[in-house]
Amino acid sequence: MKRITAIAMTIIMCIIPFKGWAMPMDFAGGVHNEYEYAEIVFLTGEPIKFVGEYSVKVSERKDEQIIKYDFRLAPEDKDIEGRLTRRLTLITKYDKRNDKGQTIAYTEIDDNYKENITIEDEEFDLEDYQFSKSDVIDNRPASDFYSGNFKGRKYYKYYRDNEENGKVIVDISGGDVGYKNFWGGTETQILDHIINFQGFVLEDDEEDEEDAEEISWQGTVNIQTSDSTTKTLKYSENEANFSSFSGGHLRATNQEVVSEYRYDLPKFRDNIPRRGKRDKDTISLSRKMNPKVERLIIPKFKDVSGHWAQDYIEKLYSLDVFEGSSTFFLPDTPMTRVEFIKGIIKACNMRPTLDEEESTRRRPRRRNEEPEESYFSDMDVEDQDYSDIKQAVEKGVIKGTNSSEFRPDEPLVKAEAITILIRALGFESKSPTPGYYMAFDDDEEIPYWARDYVYVANEFGLVTGDTGNNINPDKIMTRAEASAMMVRFLEFLQRDLQKDYRENIVNF
Repeated sequence: MKRITAIAMTIIMCIIPFKGWAMPMDFAGGVHNEYEYAEIVFLTGEPIKFVGEYSVKVSERKDEQIIKYDFRLAPEDKDIEGRLTRRLTLITKYDKRNDKGQTIAYTEIDDNYKENITIEDEEFDLEDYQFSKSDVIDNRPASDFYSGNFKGRKYYKYYRDNEENGKVIVDISGGDVGYKNFWGGTETQILDHIINFQGFVLEDDEEDEEDAEEISWQGTVNIQTSDSTTKTLKYSENEANFSSFSGGHLRATNQEVVSEYRYDLPKFRDNIPRRGKRDKDTISLSRKMNPKVERLIIPKFKDVSGHWAQDYIEKLYSLDVFEGSSTFFLPDTPMTRVEFIKGIIKACNMRPTLDEEESTRRRPRRRNEEPEESYFSDMDVEDQDYSDIKQAVEKGVIKGTNSSEFRPDEPLVKAEAITILIRALGFESKSPTPGYYMAFDDDEEIPYWARDYVYVANEFGLVTGDTGNNINPDKIMTRAEASAMMVRFLEFLQRDLQKDYRENIVNF
């Protein structure tokens, strides 16, 4: 087997942008941006990177997604003759369990797959590809969280000088974890490839095929790939002096794919694997998309300049979290319950699903049908705020203060705000068995219904105690304090989740 080492990049052309949030392509550890792709191939017993083009086509139906990939690659090292062509279709079917708030996804590969790799006088033709993948998706109000497992096997016919000369079997196993929300998404795949080669090779000084020696070798490759998208808010100064505003916020969307290959392959001498000698190393790849920027509304409040919460307030107003055109925000007045709920709904872009919207459109009110009934006795379905409150109830963010009232205009207390945020994340089950104590000096003042939520919020860094180590659960929150809490919540969706799902798994 010819010893080859090469490093290359893969030039990509995307027919249409990939739909949805971040997800690594195929299961080969490749990285990409809008026009570049890099993938390392190990079938020869040496790591080789290829260059070329690819296209992705995505089609979606109600409970099914079809992704078609087409790769046309070649080694970047011009001294190496070779090419890689690959076509495959992934079909994912979704089983929605609305009663559980979860979805089960099943992914298989269509039978019309094709893959052929040539490197110098060696050729690998994919004869069979078996693959099965399944994910469980926990559909939470502010974000979806998922985890999956997959198994696969590739069977290649091995040719040398156009003559069939053996086979290569690649066993694939691994899993993925990920999340998706309005502010970002990350999927990290951890794959193990076990490569088994069986064939005949001639040593460099041999020409007669009868002298070919039967050899076999095994190699392993551990691949960690993470595709991550996040939206962040940035402030942009206005360079002009004579302007009606000094600057404003923009929303930047960034996507990056990182990958790490850790391989353990045999070392070769005269095309023969050396007994007990191994080639072990790590290769890292990364590609970034061009950021997408979006300018936001400019706040012009007269009463927040110099206020400790000015930045928080202006960020949220720029995002349309706060409504109205008033020039006064009144940062030190109480935040109402309905204002906070509406803010969380808007900040997370929490809207009805397509299925829910279609169901509403398809089912017009009948003549004798009872009119819609409000969830709360103190809110009418015609109230301008009711649609947001209804969403919060149906997604499990709120329950109301008792069996019939919501008290929308009453001041929000801190324990209520914390409870709303943790229920939006769906993290309430992260608390320990009842009977625990927290380190706050006012631990005994935390209401029983809020204890689990306060515990989780503190553990995840969403809230901390004050300078006196008190959480102040019954404190009425001002609009400034509630704004600061909302922004910290958005930062958790933007940064903390990405760190946990990428940096804490893939060591970059």
